Amino acid sequence: MATITVDGKEIYANDNALLIEELLANGINIPHFCYHPSLGKDGNCRMCMVEIEGKKRPQIACDTPVKDGMIIRTKGENIARVKRQILELELINHPVDCPICDQAGECSLQNYYMDVGLYDSRLDTAKNKKRKHVDLGANVMLDQDRCVLCTRCVRFTKNITKTHELGVVVRNDHSYISTFPGTKLSNPYAMNVIDLCPVGALTSKDFRFHQRVWFLKPEVAICDGCSRGCSLLVDHNKEKYKDDVVYRYRPKFNKNVNGYFICDYGRLSYKKENENRLLNAYIRGMESEFEYAILKIERLLKRYGPKTLFLVSPTLSLEEIYRVRTLAHKLDAAINGFDDNFDEDFKDDMLRQSDKTPNRKTLKFLAINDSKEDLLRDLKGKEFVLLIGRDDIQIIKEMGYDGSIGVMNYRDFKEKEKIDIVIPIVSHTSRQGTFINCDNYMQFSSCEIQKNIQALKVLEFVETILNDGRVTCEDVWEGGLEDEEFLGDIKFTQIKSNSMKIGR
Repeated sequence: MATITVDGKEIYANDNALLIEELLANGINIPHFCYHPSLGKDGNCRMCMVEIEGKKRPQIACDTPVKDGMIIRTKGENIARVKRQILELELINHPVDCPICDQAGECSLQNYYMDVGLYDSRLDTAKNKKRKHVDLGANVMLDQDRCVLCTRCVRFTKNITKTHELGVVVRNDHSYISTFPGTKLSNPYAMNVIDLCPVGALTSKDFRFHQRVWFLKPEVAICDGCSRGCSLLVDHNKEKYKDDVVYRYRPKFNKNVNGYFICDYGRLSYKKENENRLLNAYIRGMESEFEYAILKIERLLKRYGPKTLFLVSPTLSLEEIYRVRTLAHKLDAAINGFDDNFDEDFKDDMLRQSDKTPNRKTLKFLAINDSKEDLLRDLKGKEFVLLIGRDDIQIIKEMGYDGSIGVMNYRDFKEKEKIDIVIPIVSHTSRQGTFINCDNYMQFSSCEIQKNIQALKVLEFVETILNDGRVTCEDVWEGGLEDEEFLGDIKFTQIKSNSMKIGR
């Protein structure tokens, strides 16, 4: 460790580390465009200038190693003048279209501009005009005139995805970002360049002009697109007289799981939270009152008891699966988690996994059968099968089952007319829960968006039968889950704030 002085205050930093990393880690605001933790230094924007005692001129913090005893100034008349001049160069050809820019409200250039206060333009010549609304492919739009040429997007396709679609074309103040001739931005992680872009040059075709970012409320969740279980920020907003709507998913940094990125498939999977929702309960294909349908399914469970099979989905949370298992044991019924949602073509070397369910590892840790052979055996002699978190009734139909079927799921589906009872439950972003990913990292999804849809929570449903007051995730942990051997000494309070690895 090294001791350095920043603006008169001593701090401890890693010796020989990049100065910008240590300053940011200590909460010291350093303006920057080109530097990004996942991409490293580039040194082209010059915004991160600092004064270092003993140096003749200001130095860029992104390419300066930390040395013990350094005395650094990030504030002052001289360094403010240098930054103001650099920012003025960035703004010379920048269009004044903040009112219609999707990045307005989360734009680094906008923030730095407001800090500096360059309100009077000194430019008396025409701005260089560049193309707007350039479709790069992969749901990414480029406004070349907004670009500050930080090259984050270029370095992402070069160093991270290694697909090399983007480059800098032409020289000096006529330079712009473009795809190479005859190519499109088409890799499975392409939309990450939108998050990397510090300004409004790269925007999402899917999100473009749909919502102002300052109206959006972010919630922490886990992607349910595959067993990687990437950490997400779910941006949603409830407008007056309308239902709450999820507008986008963004990656949330998690060094153990997904780093700074998510795949485009997971990013765009937010749409299922708004579309094709099951809105009513059904009994034998006819709409039913919600409360009556719940009472009906309770009576069926009590009537069939040991002749019941709970077929749970690996998309359910740890708490939900644990509680359904508790209910199955109480009724002396069977429980199974077979799900063949695998796609080898989906898997890659970065984040995406062939298992397209987020919580299959929970079935293993809770010792719940999940093989096809186990399901065939568990179906024998059963007269009632209740599918929870799924509606793929063809699985049991193909195995010859012809008894009563109940479905509890959030999606609408055509076969509901053939089902004895159907009850809508809340979707992934409307319920909290813990998920265990493919590498045994356990994460808590705290997102609980309230929608104007009559839907049941699985934990509430189980509690109405067991009548033991366990209706929240914390209740479930305190009610026996934390005593499970595979959790060791892990407590619920730890999981709420950290991703933790369990088992082997």
